[in-house]
Amino acid sequence: MSHITTENHLVTLINVFTVEPKDQSTLVDLLGQATDEVMKDLPGFISANIHRSNDGTRVVNYAQWRSRADFEAMMQNPAAQEHMRDVTKIARVDPHIYRVTEVVEVAETAGRATFQ
Repeated sequence: MSHITTENHLVTLINVFTVEPKDQSTLVDLLGQATDEVMKDLPGFISANIHRSNDGTRVVNYAQWRSRADFEAMMQNPAAQEHMRDVTKIARVDPHIYRVTEVVEVAETAGRATFQ
């Protein structure tokens, strides 16, 4: 499960895929399949969250890895590369590594929302 915090020092991958609306569902399925069949079993995998845009032109993968070395090992994994080849046939890929610098949450307290 993803836990977004400035304190966990995980590697955060935010990968934005640009896709034709007709291919968005296929892309979501391919990313889910890659996560289920390969990524989740690799050392250092923490979580993946797939988001689809309402206009059908983008899919975003917010993924967390334990370390940069684990992430880089995944990128060299032949099974992961095979899945990504299928993805790049239908989508433009724009991956970047991020560090969480701020988290703002709303907490429920006695029926009232409070900011933390």
